[in-house]
Order: sequence, then structure tokens, then C-alpha cells
Amino acid sequence: MPEVRIDPVCHRCKRKPTVEQGPERAVIIGTMLEQRIEQHFIDSADLKYQAAQVLSKPIAAAVQAVLTCVTNGGKVLACGNGGSAADAQHFSAEFVGRFERERPELGAIALTTDSSILTAVGNDYSFNSIFSRQVRALGQPGDVLLAISTSGNSANVLEAIEAAHEREMVVVGLSGRNGGKMATALRETDVHIIVPHERTARIQEVHILALHCICDAVDHQLLGEQENKP
Repeated sequence: MPEVRIDPVCHRCKRKPTVEQGPERAVIIGTMLEQRIEQHFIDSADLKYQAAQVLSKPIAAAVQAVLTCVTNGGKVLACGNGGSAADAQHFSAEFVGRFERERPELGAIALTTDSSILTAVGNDYSFNSIFSRQVRALGQPGDVLLAISTSGNSANVLEAIEAAHEREMVVVGLSGRNGGKMATALRETDVHIIVPHERTARIQEVHILALHCICDAVDHQLLGEQENKP
């Protein structure tokens, strides 16, 4: 019996994909991919350069808020969703562990990590309450809430801000675009770091840079200038 060969077919367009592209087409595709990747680097670098002067003042204010908190025995509670949850955990790890220099541990808790709390509160109450209940349970006057939302509109982050105010905490908010609802939820005594961009990926890239700036500046204030810095 002759062998029956079934060619793959794209289910969307019903056309057979081109498997053998040839060396010239492969070079073209490779070049296009490289250009696309390079453009991401260029766009990210351009935004960071443009945002430096705009964000240096609120980031410095965030440093002072966090420094006042930790030097008075307080802690930072950090929250966010998705990539912002990862940023909250990243920041907390660098505070409890270290950033770039050896120093005593600093108090920070990511409110995004306890699956039992998150699922219990989400199931029994509301997903919007998963951070706010933790803030009310753990937050004390003088603590800092690090509230991260690229849009500034995340309902559970906004409820966490409200809970932090009830606990007489200072809020450091990180958002993008026009600041969203976070801009009106924050008080004059809070700090708002708004990345002036519409694209989520670019906002997140500047958020992690801002968090690294906070870690570095806190270390610098606590430990002084680093000797023999490479």
C-alpha cells in the first residue's frame, strides 16, 4: 500500500505553512527579528532617559518615606497584580535579603505570596479584598504600603490604599499613563510615581528601575558612600 502523506494545514487560514523558506528568506526574517528586538531596547532606553528628570523627585520622596519607616522599626507592605505582583516580591526580596551591599535586614512583606490567604479571601469575600485585609491585619502606623498598578485602576490595589490610610500608613504608589484612579486615591502625604507612557511593558520596565533606585538610595543613606565601587 502506498504511503499517504498528510500535509499540515493552518486551521485559521486553511493554507499550508511554508516549511522550506530558503536561506535568503531566513536571513531576511532573522534581520527583521533583530531589528524588532533592537527597537525594544531603544524604546525602553528612550523612555528611561526622558522620565529621569520627571521621576527623580517623586522617587526621592519615596526613598525618604521608606527610610523614615525602616529607621523607626517599621516595614513595607507591597502589593500588585501579575507583573506588578512579581515586582512587589522582587522589592521585598531585596529589602529582606540585600540589594547590592551587605547590610542588616530591612522589613518588607509581599502581600502576593500566601496562596492560602489569597484564595480564602478571594473565595469567601472578594478578589478586591485580597490585599486590603492583609494591610489591616499587618499594617501599623508609620509603615509604608508599596502599591503597584500599571493602569492605576486595579480595584484590589485601590482597596489596599484605603486600608493603609485607615492604619495611618504612608503609601508609595507606582502607576503609568495618567495615574488612573490611584491619583485621586492618594493623599498629599503619599507619593505617586507615574511613568509617562501608555504601554504596559514600558511602564513595568521603569517600575523595576524605580524600585532599584529606592533600594540603592536607602542603602546609601544607611551605609554611606560605597568604597572602591566598580
